[in-house]
Amino acid sequence: MMNTYPTDPKKEHKMELRELGRTGLKLSSVGFGASPLGNVFGSVSEQQANASVRLAFQSGINFFDTSPYYGSTLSEKVLGKALKALNVPRSEYIVATKCGRYEDGFDFSAERVTRSIEESLERLQLDYVDILQCHDIEFGSLDQIVNETIPALQKLKEAGKTRFIGITGLPLGVFTYVLDRVPPGTLDVILSYCHHSINDSTLEDIVPYLKSKGVGIISASPLAMGLLTEAGPPEWHPASPELKSACKAAATYCKEKGKNISKLALQYSLLNKEITSVLVGMRSVEQVEENVAAAREVAASGIDEEALSEVGAILKPVKNQTWPSGIQES
Repeated sequence: MMNTYPTDPKKEHKMELRELGRTGLKLSSVGFGASPLGNVFGSVSEQQANASVRLAFQSGINFFDTSPYYGSTLSEKVLGKALKALNVPRSEYIVATKCGRYEDGFDFSAERVTRSIEESLERLQLDYVDILQCHDIEFGSLDQIVNETIPALQKLKEAGKTRFIGITGLPLGVFTYVLDRVPPGTLDVILSYCHHSINDSTLEDIVPYLKSKGVGIISASPLAMGLLTEAGPPEWHPASPELKSACKAAATYCKEKGKNISKLALQYSLLNKEITSVLVGMRSVEQVEENVAAAREVAASGIDEEALSEVGAILKPVKNQTWPSGIQES
């Protein structure tokens, strides 16, 4: 007889939860990147946004990341509405937002970041966020980040506006620069992007250092901002022509073998359990389903080693090649 009653997503293989540094927070291994809810990759209806967030939550994703910069504040507003619509206790989901980067530029002053969190809480319709991070610090003065911004974030933490604080950026050197200059235990988390994917695994080199500092690690953009997709990166992607061409060859190889480069890339990023959560931008129910299925599959049966090794060989000439970001240190 056919099973006609709907399956309860809670009874399926649940999303793996991992501890974030010393915070005591347990984040889903896949995190919901909410930048697409700010229409940055095409327009997303409120209904679509709500359905995506709801399915993610029901599937075991408990970590949602946004910023006032995404869609010039739209992502925060849309995510806030979608979380409210879940109608579940606030303690059941973890929200991270950022400060210091806005549509009109960067401002890491104590005054601006203090005002920023109030604005974000209003848009998110929350009393507090779980994590507040300085956004893309390589575009500011790192000494200002150390001496002014982080102390301001510590005050916001003491005031209960955020439970934990951190920093984000592309060049890995910004993390060591700052962490070497603040007292131990000051920062709770770092968010790195595009350095923990098949084409660039340099984040792994500083994992022991970050752990020694007691800092939790979140990695974003396992698809390298579109490089590891069948459609390829957006026009503005800063990668070199050589890197773009190698990634395109890897995507083509996967397609010819009936495999998907994006799925393989996400699964690769989930293998290192020292990295608490891998943030993936999601804007539709279909994308949530694909990401959840990929995570469940790799947890249950591991990764396709043959495809990984072939793709690794194609990308070997450009392995760990990155691009400049921020105010270039002379």
